[in-house]
Order: sequence, then C-alpha cells, then structure tokens
Amino acid sequence: MSESLTILEQSGLEEPAKTTPSDAGPASRPKPGLADLVKAASRVIAPLGPISAFAARHPWTGMEERSFEQVARWLKSVNGVDIYPPVSFLRKAENLGEIDPELLENRLRQWLDSHPSGLPRDIAGNFCRAALRLHDLPSSLLSAPGIAALAKKLGHLKLRFSGEHSMQTLSFRLERQKGVKAARDLDHHVIKWCKLYLDESQAAWSMPHRTEGFYRSWRRLVQYDPALGPSQRKQFKQVPQEPRAALLEALSALQIPQSQIQGYLEAHLLSLPGWAGMMLWRSQQSAEEKSLLLEYLAVRISMERVFVQPYLPLAGQTSEKGAELVPLIAAWVYWGDFSVEEWSTLSPSEQIARLTLAHRFDDFTRRRIWLEAWEQTYENQLKAQLLPKACGSGEVKSAAAQFAFCIDTRSEPFRRALEQEGPFVTYGVAGFFGLPIETVELGSKHAHPSLPVILEPQCKVTESASEDESNRYLQRLQSVNSLKRTFQIMKQNLLASLVLPEASGPWLGLQMLGRSLFPREAGRVLQKIRRSWLRKPSTELSLDSERSAPGLPVGFSEEEKVHYVRQALKMMGLTDHFAPLVVICGHGSHTTNNPYASSLDCGACGGASGRFNARVLASLCNLPNVRNILANEGIVIPEETVFVAAEHITTLNELRWIDVPELSDAAQQAFAQICAVLPKVTERANKEQYLKLPHFAARLDKATTEMERFAEDWGEIRPEWGLARNAAFIIGRRELTRECNLDGRVFLHNYDWRKDQDGTLLANIIAGPVTVAQWINLQYYASTVAPHYYGSGNKATQTVTGGFGVMQGNASDLLTGLPWQSVMQSDQAFYHAPLRLLVLIEAPEEAVERLLEHDHAFRQKVQNGWIRLVNLDTAGSWKTWPANM
Repeated sequence: MSESLTILEQSGLEEPAKTTPSDAGPASRPKPGLADLVKAASRVIAPLGPISAFAARHPWTGMEERSFEQVARWLKSVNGVDIYPPVSFLRKAENLGEIDPELLENRLRQWLDSHPSGLPRDIAGNFCRAALRLHDLPSSLLSAPGIAALAKKLGHLKLRFSGEHSMQTLSFRLERQKGVKAARDLDHHVIKWCKLYLDESQAAWSMPHRTEGFYRSWRRLVQYDPALGPSQRKQFKQVPQEPRAALLEALSALQIPQSQIQGYLEAHLLSLPGWAGMMLWRSQQSAEEKSLLLEYLAVRISMERVFVQPYLPLAGQTSEKGAELVPLIAAWVYWGDFSVEEWSTLSPSEQIARLTLAHRFDDFTRRRIWLEAWEQTYENQLKAQLLPKACGSGEVKSAAAQFAFCIDTRSEPFRRALEQEGPFVTYGVAGFFGLPIETVELGSKHAHPSLPVILEPQCKVTESASEDESNRYLQRLQSVNSLKRTFQIMKQNLLASLVLPEASGPWLGLQMLGRSLFPREAGRVLQKIRRSWLRKPSTELSLDSERSAPGLPVGFSEEEKVHYVRQALKMMGLTDHFAPLVVICGHGSHTTNNPYASSLDCGACGGASGRFNARVLASLCNLPNVRNILANEGIVIPEETVFVAAEHITTLNELRWIDVPELSDAAQQAFAQICAVLPKVTERANKEQYLKLPHFAARLDKATTEMERFAEDWGEIRPEWGLARNAAFIIGRRELTRECNLDGRVFLHNYDWRKDQDGTLLANIIAGPVTVAQWINLQYYASTVAPHYYGSGNKATQTVTGGFGVMQGNASDLLTGLPWQSVMQSDQAFYHAPLRLLVLIEAPEEAVERLLEHDHAFRQKVQNGWIRLVNLDTAGSWKTWPANM
C-alpha cells in the first residue's frame, strides 16, 4: 500500500464523507480534506497580482479575526518577522515631537490597571517605566554566571507563560540545527521553477509542457535538472503523477501529524510569500488554475522531502531548564534595580509575581504602548484642528464651480490650494465614481477593469471614432507596437541580438544622452513626437446598452444610467445647489522607468487611472433623460449646469481637461476663471510637495519645473511620495476640514448624515472606500516596519522578472510591497509614519452604534486593532471607540 494511501487512512484526508442532519454533530463532523487545509492555510498570505496592475492589499487580510497583537506575536514565532515599529523609529518619532510623553505615561498607567501583577503599584510601575525607555539589556548581564545559576535554581517554580508557538518547516530546522543549507537551497529551486512557469513576456523559450499545469510540467522536467544530484533526480522520477497524491505522500514521509498539517503548510507559504501570493492570485483568476496553490505546495514539499530525508529524524526543540528565566531576572536587575542576592529574600509567590510581570511586559508590549501613544498623539493633533468646526451651520455657499476629487490623500493639498484661489467647492468620493465598468480604449484589444479590486465589473464601456479616422489611427498605433515587439524579439534572439546594437545604437544613444542630461526637455520632445505621429482622433463612448455582444454587456440601460448618476451624486453629497460647472476629476500619475508606476495611478483600482470613469460619469450626468428622471425624484440639476471631466496628475499637480462639452454662458465664465487660476494652484501644491522630497539643493522658486523634471527623469527613484504618511480617513462634511492643513495625510470622503437617515450611505462608504483605504494604510505600514519581508527593497537594484513582478537579484522572493524609497527619507530615517488607519465619522453616536451592530467585519477590525475609530457627533463630542467593545 502506498504512503499516500496510508496517510489518507490515518489522517482522514480523503474526500469528506456525506452526512445527514441527524449524524452531523461535532463528534461525527468529517475532517477537512487536503484542499480545505490548503485553502485555510492560504489566509496567511495575500494574493499578489502583476505589478502592471498594482493593487494595494495588506498582508494580513485573512487573519483579522485575531487581534493585531496576536498576529504580531505569531508571525515573530513562526518566521521571525516583526511587525511592530522598531525602537529606532519610535525614538525618532519621539524626537520629532510625534509622540507625546504624557500620553505614553497614560498608556502605561492603563496597562498597569488592566494587568494586576500582585506587586505593590510603585514597584511594578517603576520597573515598567524603566523598561519602557526601550534600552536593550546588556549582553554581559545576560551571560552573567550568577543570573544563570539563579535561573536554574528558580526552574522549579510553577510558571504559566502563554505565547505563540511556531510550526517551522523541517528544512528550516535542519538548517538551524546542522548548518545544512536545506531551506536556502529549497527556496532557490522553487523560485527557479516559479519563474519558468509564470513568465509571460521575458523568456525567449517558454517552459515545456506548461499547459499541463505547474506540478505536471515540473515533474516532467525536474528529473533532468543538472542542478540536482543523480540520486535526487532518481527520486524525483518516482513522485506521483498527481499533485494531490504527491503532497500527501511528502507529508506522510516527513511524518507531519494530521493536526499539524495546516500549520506546516502555512509555514511553507510564509517562506516565500511573494511567489506563493502570485500562485494564490492566479488560482483565483480562472477555473483552469484553481488548484495552482496546492500544486505549488506539492512541488515545494516534494522537493523538501528529498532534500531533508537523509537527515531525518531531527532532534526535538529543547532548552536547558531555567534558560527562559535568564532575560526575566536580568530585566529586574537592570530595570528594577533588584540584585541577584535579593531574590533569596522573596517568597515563591513574590518570585512568581516578579517573573510574570517581566514576562508580560516584554518587548512586544512595550512597543505596542509606544505605537498606541504615537497614534493617540496624531489623533489629538487632528482633534485640535477639527473640533472648532464641529458645530458648523451647514449653510451651503454659492460656488462658481464644484469639483469631485478622489478620496486619495494626494488630492487634499490640491483641493485646499484650489479652494484658496476662488469661489470653488470640492467634494471627496471614491475615484471610480461608483461605476463598475471595464474600459476599452480606442486601439486596444483588451479590457481593463476600472474599479477597486474588491468589486467585479458589471458592464463594458468602449471608445470609438469614425471608421476612417479609427482605421488610420489603428494603423499608426500598430506600427508603433510592431516596432516595440520587433525590438523585443531581436533582443531575445541569439543572432539578431548581435546586430541590434549597431542597428539601434545611434538612436538609443541619442535618447540616452537626452534622458540623462536633459530629462524634462527630452521627455517633452518624445511625448510630442508620439502624439504627432499617433494623432488620436476624438472619440465617443458606448453609453447605450448593446446586449448582443458576448461577455459583459456594453453600455448601460436607461435605468442603469439613472442609477449610477443618482448613486454618484448621493455618495459625494451633491444633490442640490449645483454650480454652473461641475468638474469630475479622476487622478493618475506620470513617471518614467518606474516598475511601480501603476501604484501611483491608483492602488485601489489595479493601477487604473480615474480619467475614463470621470469622462463616463460626466457624460451620463449631461444626458437630458437622466436629468429629467432625477428631477422627478427631487435631484434637480439646473439647465445651465454642465459636467466636464478632468484628471489630476499627482506627480505634477496638474489638472488636465479630458472632455469639455459645449458650455452654457455661466459655465463658460466659470471655466475661464478656473483656467486662469490653475497655474497658481499647481505652483502652490507643487511647493508643498517639493519641500517634502529629499533634495540636496532645494529651489523652491522652481518647484513646478523640478517636479516636471522628476516625472521625466528615468533615473529618479522618488518622483513623488505617493500615499506615504497616510494616517486617517474622515467621513464628514467638507465644512469640517475646509481651510485645515491636513498635510496630505487624510482620505477625505464627503458625507452628511442628515441625508442618510437609514445609514445606507455610511455603510457603503465603510464597506468600500474605507476597506480599500485600510488595505493601502497597512501595506504602507508593512513595507515600513518589515521592508525586508513585506516591502520590495531598493528600487535602484530591483529586477523586473517575467513581466509581472520585481525581485532583488535573480533568486529572491517575488517582492510584494512598496520600495524602500516610497516609505523612507533615507537609509536611517523613516518618512511614512507606521500608524494604523484612524477612521473618523461625523454623525450622531446612534448612527455609529447602528453601523457597528450591522457590520460585523468592520466591528471586528475595530475590536481587534486593525482600524481605530472616532465618532464626532453633532454636539461636538469626540468619542474614541475602545478596542474591547
């Protein structure tokens, strides 16, 4: 009988048996199948899509049922990853005045109140206060013979220390115990096979048998891998043909108990979370690859079995009696001023109390208190700005123009600068404007989802032009694309690559000189050449429904047009007092030679700019039939009001017009007024942005010129900060934040609770925009506190691999997070402050209580410390919701 069958019988990993309601009690509930265990284990990683369609997603999405602290301790135990800010960051924040010492003391007192130690308060307080200064215990103290002897003597005490226990892979344990490079060799081989299988564009020769799936193609080829020894290749010839059987056989050979299989799979997924995350993402995209993550684990653990089997069994993980007490005793000597000799004067209960306190007030607890004080300091600073405006009259002021911007934090400085230059009112709303669409631009054969990745597109909108203009444009575009493809093919072809330098050298050499010496001017010239050659014609949008097309329907029905306009206007809080001109502003970015360019466009929408959605919504809002139906519902858009579409380029702080239809007289006046002040707005916003970027010779009078240079410089590693330093999400009236300098750190979503009596709008904002903002916030957080694991390293040394991701060198994990330059001011100083998102809701307390009662997922985020929640009610009362609701 085969090993795989043996483990099936012993562990119950066969297909779950069917049960009837009468025998479906806890005792008879079937054990989970292997596919179920793989799915459950995948919670420890996040799906990783291609970098060209970058989507922000925090690494701990699947673990929010546990508290932030529990996950932090577990990750440290499993693979040594620390997700609390390091001590150097905390001290730097204190020096910058970002952590109020009084709040730090308050947090300590709260902790002491909630964790009675059995010791006199002054003794416990003095010990914790000294430990809270975050000074390391001296190594000489930890190795002192007297402390070791005392620890051994106290080993008989009945101490109950709870904590996370790791399930480590055997290859990792083998490397730790015997110095055999099993884990590193395993990672190296797995990375190689993942690159071969996943490559979409760079390899000249695709992986043989790739269409059969990852496991089967690996099985066919691994037995010929020259990087393996003859005996290893011989063993790989014997692995089962099916991935499920291979995984079961490997787990059985490694003697992993059924109760520990999920933990073992989790440990393997966390070994290379980037490649595993890409496999998980691919498994979610198509039915053909739905078992890809299981295949990945079958390959990885089958290879581990061959690598470690000669060294099995491994020694158990044991420690000398009392060794765990050494740092606890040393802590009392160093921070408690309590000598080794004085321990003999204590009763056993007093000794236990001191050791227990030292254990509880460990490094995690200390840094958690510092982080909470940091977060509370920022909250108090925000409170000081907002409270004076909390009880505003709510009077609507007339405006020449109204602007709907994305809630993106980069919009806040631009909105503030715009409002300072004229009678303009701005609104904040999710930048896809509630349109669940795929977009197909003129000349493209592929649709691109233009909505947050947590949603699915419901219809498709395409661009079209007259047949003659379209054909001519497509011919010119095809010529450009053909030239690019030819160049790529020649680079990969052995013989053609020898001729390529001579053929392309003069042109590419000239381009290199221009890009290097005069990036701003060269970029403008190349863009002008491209536009002059392509000459994209004016296009129309397919707004009317075309139900005959296969796949997603093209366009909208009449009911859908009204629905999406109504929904967008209500979400942005613009249902009356319309200005003559309403500008729908998407946002995008412009950079050169930047693998992470799509992350600067929109981290929520898979790298899609909001320009297309802005144009679609503006066009729908201008339709007479839509306006007539909305008027019957009480949303009266004046005839003179015209909606136009624009795009906010965040790198340059420019507002570019996308679609300006025929304007009424009043709208034309407003349009002219806007065009007159836009240069001032751009200059004001660029100065604010430019001062935050690290420079050796800042020239504030040339801020706009310098920002233009950064956008075109192919050697610029930091063209803009993106959403770094994001810290809060405010759901409330614009009157609450108008004229407040929020320093580009806040997501701003308009909301008026008086127009949302049933709480539907608030629930939608929490479920959509707040969830996406939390993902962005925690991705920046993770990339800052654990850049080696959750970030993507130095942008200057990254390697784009396979056309879908980046690596450091040619054999690293597929990097999942943001580059070092996106979060750090320098090698030593952070720029992004790693704070968990503060969500502020301006509404009566009853509305927030109703939200928490009905939205279990959001309540769980707040309760477990993944999000912080503040309620600013109509009376100006500021309530911070506790984590233990």
